[in-house]
This record gives sequence, C-alpha cells and structure tokens, in this order.
Amino acid sequence: MVLHSASSASSSLRLLLSFFLLLLNVGEGKPELPSFREAPAFRNGKECGTVDWSALDARVHHPNIIHISMTLDATYLRGSIAGVLSVLRHASCPENVFFHFLASHHRPELRRIVVSTFPYLNFRLYHFDIDIVKGKISVSIRRALDQPLNYARIYLADLLPEGVKRIIYFDSDLILVDDVAKLWGIDLGSSVLGAPEYCHANFTSYFTHKFWLDPAFSGTFAGRRPCYFNTGVMVIDLERWRRGKYTERLEWWMRIQKRARIYELGSLPPFLLVFAGDVEGVEHRWNQHGLGGDNLEGLCRDLHPGPVSLLHWSGKGKPWRRLDSKRPCPLDSLWAPYDLHQKPPLSSSSSFSFQYN
Repeated sequence: MVLHSASSASSSLRLLLSFFLLLLNVGEGKPELPSFREAPAFRNGKECGTVDWSALDARVHHPNIIHISMTLDATYLRGSIAGVLSVLRHASCPENVFFHFLASHHRPELRRIVVSTFPYLNFRLYHFDIDIVKGKISVSIRRALDQPLNYARIYLADLLPEGVKRIIYFDSDLILVDDVAKLWGIDLGSSVLGAPEYCHANFTSYFTHKFWLDPAFSGTFAGRRPCYFNTGVMVIDLERWRRGKYTERLEWWMRIQKRARIYELGSLPPFLLVFAGDVEGVEHRWNQHGLGGDNLEGLCRDLHPGPVSLLHWSGKGKPWRRLDSKRPCPLDSLWAPYDLHQKPPLSSSSSFSFQYN
C-alpha cells in the first residue's frame, strides 16, 4: 500500500483518528437509538365500542379500553416496537388499545420514535425514576436482569392513573399472534394477578439453599401450592394491588435479598414470593416463553406443545440479535415479520479510502 503524498497521508491519518475517536464516543456516550419505518394504520371493526379520546379523563375507568404496559429503552426498543405492531395487527379493536410506556432515559427521543412509527397510537410515556430501586437491586446471574427498568413492573400501580383499574404487562421480547382482547377478558376471580403457571417446573431452584433451610423465609409458602410463572406476561388488577400494598410487599423481599442473598434471578423471585400459589391460571398459549434459551447460553428452543397465542423470547437469546448476526434460530423467523427496524444509510462523512499501487 502506497500513499500518494505526505499531505494525503496526513489527511488519511487524521481521518482514521477521527473514525476511531467516533467509535470510542459511541461506546462511552448514550447508545444510539434505532430507526423504524412507519407501521400501517389499524382500524376498529364495526363491532367495537367507541371511545371519545378528547373527553377522556385519566382518573375515570372506561370499559372499552384495553390497557397495556411495556418498557422502552435503547437496548430492547426494537423488540418493543415489534411487540406493539403484533398487538395492533391481531387486535379486533386496535383503536381501543392504550399503551402505557415506562422509560428511564431518552424520553423525548423515544416519544418521537413511537409517534413517527405509530402515528395513530393511543399512548402515554411515563418517567421511571431508577433511584427508586438502585439501592434494592442485587447482582443476578445475568447483567441484563439487573437493569433498574426491569423492576418497573413493580411500580405500575403507583405510576399509572387511578382510572386504570386493570393492566396487561408485556415484556419487550414477545409478539402476539392472537387478539389481545381474549387475554384482557380473563376472569381474575379473587386474585390480584393472572398468568400462565408451570407447576411441573422445579420451584425450589429459584431460591438458594439458605432460603429453604430457614423457616423464617421458606415459611412464606405455608398454606400455598406455589408454582412458577413468568412475569413477562401478566394481567394485573391494579385496584386490588393498591389496596393490598403489593408494591411494599415486593420491596420487602428485595431488602431481605440485599441482606441475606436468598435468590439469584433479578426481579422474578420477589413476584414468586408474594404471588406464587395465589395466581389465577391463564392458558399456556398466552406465554410460550423460553424461546431465547436459558440465561447463560441462549441456545435455540422449540415451542411447548399446544396452541400458541403469544411467543416470548425470554432468556439470553433475542431474535433481532440472532437475525442480524446471520445465526437465527428456526423460530426467529416468526418474529421477523413484525420487525420495523430500518438500518440507517452509511454516512458519506464517515467513509474514507486509500489508493493502492
């Protein structure tokens, strides 16, 4: 390789230095948010009840609205956008769906992205103050599980208006292939929370030996038949949650964990400690979870037997990352049609070339 002149060599070296400084700045600064193409508009069928959004009071319950909550952040934004699209595409009354998004950073940029991607979407963006949980989070087996926003679901009853009496919480790594109204309409009975339960799972593995050997801890399950449930898909009665002060109950166990180390898995075990055995069981079709593999390897997995209404890439492997790396799992092809991500064009200002003789 021969550079044609000293000046061109100097120019090329300066450009190279600028390029590497740019890479360093990207790594140290705020992560760049992805861009998305606009989603098609989805309209209500004739059977849908109407909602006068202009006269809507956030403090008053409206029977025709389906409330859904998700988190938004730079790392999982691509998954969140795909999840929203899947809900709207399969909803019988998409204009009656209201999204409650929780975010801790990039709120103006996130709002702009949601509005430009879903111009007709009814939503509200809430600030989640990570200082609320910073001192309560313990290190788990995977760093992603330790992010403060992962704990935001604990505070839904405090963040959302009192007029929101019921909420569906969805993780950012799932898609629906069925009408969300069916999930919304389940009868919670006397329970605060509804979710698919998995009673065949080894429940003892979610807590340490120290927990099971101490009756002061393990005794919390006395009189209950606790089963595992995944907190990425939950239907929650917020009125009962508020009356029962369930946020405080979850925080109590988080403080115990900081002192005694009784579990290893982030925000899941507190939910198991408070709710397991008192959950209204939902059909397994509403959370075909574990498609991201385990929390360490993220290997490919198959669907559970039975019908499917929701596919959930819980675990380490995420479909957008595997698709980008050209090493997808077979089921990642089911997520791909909901991906609205568009790669930005290569900036001409960041390109440079050498001449070869």
